[in-house]
Amino acid sequence: MKFNLNLSMAVMASAMVAVSACGGSGSSESASSESAAAAPPPAPVEISLEEKYKDDPIFIKGSELMGQNDCPSCHMLERKIVGPSYADVAAKYESTDENIELLAGKVIAGSVGTWGEIPMPAHPNLSEEDAKNLAKFVLLLKK
Repeated sequence: MKFNLNLSMAVMASAMVAVSACGGSGSSESASSESAAAAPPPAPVEISLEEKYKDDPIFIKGSELMGQNDCPSCHMLERKIVGPSYADVAAKYESTDENIELLAGKVIAGSVGTWGEIPMPAHPNLSEEDAKNLAKFVLLLKK
């Protein structure tokens, strides 16, 4: 009988240890669901303008024209180098027919003073249609 009493006590002690180690009544599950609910939502992933507009026909045509001309030596999509970034120009001008005409004219004739004292050289060999396509491309790039 003494042996059975010791065995019973050992079984009860083991059961108590197991219950306390497992968290008992499932409170750890509710605590983990509470912490999951309190976790902040993930930050939105910012995509580049290039990724955002990669399938847009205006972006595709404008990118081709930029590459065929000397535009990348002074301008980048989202960062100023010699001249303003295309995104900065898009932020300054609304995409209207009047602004497309204005910017196309500045590309062909050259310009100085709008973005500082460094002049943008004239591009007299660029057709009016290509200059307008470049202006449409730039004005597309609003952030």
